Amino acid sequence: MTRSAERLRDLPASGARVRVDGHELRALSAGWQAARTAADLPAGAASLDTLGWSPARVPGTAAGVARDAGLWRPGEPHDFDAEDWWFRTSFEAEPLAPGEEVGLRLDGIATVAEVYLNGELVLESTSMFAPHILDVGERLKDVNELAIRCLALGPLLRVRRRPRARWRTRLVEGNLRGFRTMLLGRAPGFAPGPAAVGPWRAVHLERRRGIAVDGLALRPRVEGDDGVLSVSARLRVLDGASPVSVELELEGPSGAHRAPLTLNALPGDPSSGIDVRGGIDVHGGIEVHGHLIVPGAARWWPHTHGDPHLHEVRLLVRRAGAPLLVHAGRVGFRELAFGADAGHVVERDGLDLHVNGVRVFARGAVWTPIDSVGLAPPEPALRDALERVREGGMNMLRLPGTGAYETGVFHDLCDELGILVWQDFMFANLDYPIADEAFRAAVEREATGVLEDLAGRPSLAVLCGNSEVEQQVAMLGLDPALGRGELFGELLPSLVKQSGADAAYLPSAPCGGELPFRPDRGVANYYGVGGYRRPLEDARRAEVRFASECLAFANVPDEAALAELLPDLPGGVPVHHPRWKAGVPRDVGSGWDFDDVRDHYLQLLFGVDPAELRSVEHERYLELSRAVSGEVMAEVFGEWRRSRSPCGGGLVLWLRDLLPGAGWGVIDHRGEPKVAYHHLRRALAPVAVWMIDEGLGGVVAHVANDRPTPLSARLRVALYRDLEHRVGEAQETIELAPHEALERNVETLLGHFVDAGWTYRFGPPPQDLIVASLERDGPSPTELISQAVWFPAGRPIARAHRAQLGLEAGVRALPDGTVSLSIGSRRLAYGVRVHASGFLASDDAFSIEPGSRREVLLRPREAGVRFAGGTLSALNLDGLLPVVAGESPTRRRDESPTRRRDESPTRHRGRG
Repeated sequence: MTRSAERLRDLPASGARVRVDGHELRALSAGWQAARTAADLPAGAASLDTLGWSPARVPGTAAGVARDAGLWRPGEPHDFDAEDWWFRTSFEAEPLAPGEEVGLRLDGIATVAEVYLNGELVLESTSMFAPHILDVGERLKDVNELAIRCLALGPLLRVRRRPRARWRTRLVEGNLRGFRTMLLGRAPGFAPGPAAVGPWRAVHLERRRGIAVDGLALRPRVEGDDGVLSVSARLRVLDGASPVSVELELEGPSGAHRAPLTLNALPGDPSSGIDVRGGIDVHGGIEVHGHLIVPGAARWWPHTHGDPHLHEVRLLVRRAGAPLLVHAGRVGFRELAFGADAGHVVERDGLDLHVNGVRVFARGAVWTPIDSVGLAPPEPALRDALERVREGGMNMLRLPGTGAYETGVFHDLCDELGILVWQDFMFANLDYPIADEAFRAAVEREATGVLEDLAGRPSLAVLCGNSEVEQQVAMLGLDPALGRGELFGELLPSLVKQSGADAAYLPSAPCGGELPFRPDRGVANYYGVGGYRRPLEDARRAEVRFASECLAFANVPDEAALAELLPDLPGGVPVHHPRWKAGVPRDVGSGWDFDDVRDHYLQLLFGVDPAELRSVEHERYLELSRAVSGEVMAEVFGEWRRSRSPCGGGLVLWLRDLLPGAGWGVIDHRGEPKVAYHHLRRALAPVAVWMIDEGLGGVVAHVANDRPTPLSARLRVALYRDLEHRVGEAQETIELAPHEALERNVETLLGHFVDAGWTYRFGPPPQDLIVASLERDGPSPTELISQAVWFPAGRPIARAHRAQLGLEAGVRALPDGTVSLSIGSRRLAYGVRVHASGFLASDDAFSIEPGSRREVLLRPREAGVRFAGGTLSALNLDGLLPVVAGESPTRRRDESPTRRRDESPTRHRGRG
């Protein structure tokens, strides 16, 4: 390996969404190998051919190579920062043609790297987040060798750097502040590994012909009822044929529209001489700008509140010969505001999000890579993950400062699926050396590139300077202003403003108030319910304005995930196994972990001793543990979502586990939903009913209609004693306008006092179950839209035989390969789980109202899978109920799915 006399010129990037007809983008993804060497071995000390090479995937990481070679498994400790890693491949290339330029495009290498082309050093990079496009047209051969050396980060972290940090964190190694790399994988408490090492983003050979697009900015906005799209672009002529005209084209649900753009010559390079053709300075390039008006433009909405309408954008470049078409991606027209009045300040009043004039309760999760090892999921896997977010009723994802920026494909999918994005810049907890000129320049390039890719996207809602820097400073007893400084208080907000991004800028999360972590001001990372083990009432008492993180629990995955985690421990007790504990998050330096947090609420909600239960009946312990975190999350979000709450939303920490085990994710490391996900899905649904016990104010049913269409339905409440005998019922026909909510006191609906929440305690509980249902007439003949249960006397976890419950089920195969599962129960069936190998249930961990039925669809995970039976479990069922293929439901055709028709309502008169 030899060093180049001069670094290769970086070609300007076209932009993540730009595609030009006639250009060729060829992925260099085949034939890669990887090898590791000692960290102090000079690049030329040994021939690459003498190394021990293994097959590699690019984009990918060193951890992915080790995993695929069987040298390491996720969850096992290994320091990938302690050694150098080499990646190499060879590729054929045609010679450079006239009117053409060829770039070697490296979208991201982690972290300190050298790139060699045909043995010559052509690039040195020090940032995981920096993309490069190297002008290699003059260096290409018929067959080329590309080699990438990723230097060991560990020894570099041991070098003392100036200026010294003004504060320290226990989250990660403090010297990481000087390197632009991901903290996930290097945080001992919650993400101990693997560290990201290698070409984690794609490598391409890009051939540009005719015209190069050196930059393109689309900025849609709404004026009155119209959409306005402003565009600016920089074009560079490669073949001498200057543009005669450029037109902006837009096509979508608002129709087809076209507008001419203005062309201006840019100053040329004096060293190249002046070359003006047709009035356009070819060497300097061409600036194109203008706007297009779309009358009555269809709006983009988050999916919970409407349709995310998108419009295709193109530039038609007319010139001598055939015109060129520049595909510029898709835009959406929407209005974004962050408070109900002009005086609203996010740092003071919280994130009160309004889209197109409608208040949106933002709910979702903190995003984590869906492939934490290789960091390069295929597009179908990414789409599946984001569709699961959408199906879960979530309308916002936060990309945290501990992670990495996502691909253009991710953001395209969020635009398409109507998922709002909160984007952190990749800074967290550390005192970054912004006074260092080289570091500052790298940050400017990074932030500018991120904003060029994201500004103008309809899904972008929030840009945040960092994760927890201000909180870190304040909790050390220092002046919180130290955590803002020039980087987060001046540089980043000025770059955001220059970009024209229509999004809120927050300097840090959390921030606001005298101390940045007080939940009643600005945005907060709320762990009152959760890590700090506060009672559920704290969710209201804390007056949370917006929870940028919340509700972290060690969520227990299903049996299949545990079998994968501990294949050598069938039937054993996994909870204290080292591999289990490796996947359980903890705060560094604390004497507890998030298993302990979950156990606290297990005792609080279910009244069991976790240690005793775990020691004598560990399967029951796991069953209740799966349920408890989801029930807590649902109750907290019900509190925050009610119409009189000051809260504008919350984001669960986090969406998906990084490692096998009981991590913070509501989805496990395989992408399978946990029980907590299903509880959240019902609580966050666009149309939902839920109940809150207001103490002496009674039990209140809340209904939300986030959808853009009116809701006409019945709100029905039913009261039961002994979890079976109905002692009261009432219903009301409700008409809810789009984006409206209402609340009804249960006793007001009944028309008399019944001590619904068993608050006055004049005697035994007059009812031990309240069911609130949102229904409308349908072909069933009654369609159940949403349902919630409340237990005034405590959750019913005493187990009974299926005959005592009257629990039964039947199945019916449907023409499209899905299976309809009909489940009925005479008494309440609480926390029903569906277990069917090879199938995914449309609902899970639900309850069945006494005397009613629930219909669940089972979708095959793979085409052609036949249903071979399964089982049902429930928290109050002793054992399992077999579900036999071909067994028909037993209820009559005319029987209501919500209650038996032969059961007339009765009233119970409580004692006053």
